[in-house]
Amino acid sequence: MNGHPLLEARDVTVRFGGLVAVDAVSAAFAPGELVGIIGPNGAGKTTFFNALSGVVAPSAGRLFAQGRRLDGAGPHRYARQGIARTFQTPRVFGELSVADNIDFGLQFAGRGRSAPGLLKDGAAILALIGLAPQTALPAAAITPSQQRLLEIGMALATRPRLLLLDEVAAGLTEAEIEAMARLIRRLRDELDLTVIWIEHAVTTLLRHVERVLVLHQGRKIADGAPAEVVRNPEVVEAYLGDEMTQAA
Repeated sequence: MNGHPLLEARDVTVRFGGLVAVDAVSAAFAPGELVGIIGPNGAGKTTFFNALSGVVAPSAGRLFAQGRRLDGAGPHRYARQGIARTFQTPRVFGELSVADNIDFGLQFAGRGRSAPGLLKDGAAILALIGLAPQTALPAAAITPSQQRLLEIGMALATRPRLLLLDEVAAGLTEAEIEAMARLIRRLRDELDLTVIWIEHAVTTLLRHVERVLVLHQGRKIADGAPAEVVRNPEVVEAYLGDEMTQAA
């Protein structure tokens, strides 16, 4: 490791016409961190994620992966730097089997990327995410929560160093959300991943992450340990106190 953060955003701004969706946000993510990003609806979370993963080009500011400039590069460059992500709506191939969906991720990554044993092939990845029994089923036939797991598996198949998770708890039951959060921690620990996780289920996220960024109206208003952040007056005000009081 060369001492650089795994991923760094410096004053990243994203504009859509006259709307500033992300307003000069800076953040650095170190190897092995498990970081949450929260914020009310319209806070700019997904747009910031889209900038971090190369889906949207920043209007201003810079992105670096281990000290190398990334902004302006295509999504493939981000993948080559070991950055993988999921989307709010799982993007799985419904007509393909669960195993073939994972294979797609493996082929996209190119077999050349070295992989820990837990990611050595499709069977290992399916075992890791708990979908081994569903291997032969079409992806359209598994439950919504299993589809979310499958999308995480497809991201892991690219053998990333950094995993960006976008609303993976959306539509899940309380028990499924808790199981998902435990899986995310385990993946981070066992694969030595950096994980950045956006979530609407604020209370769950705050229980499981070690650091949280709060966005509000496109600006970063807090960045720190969950216990500090939930007591930050600006954060409490942004959420009108509701979720933050429950989380404290």
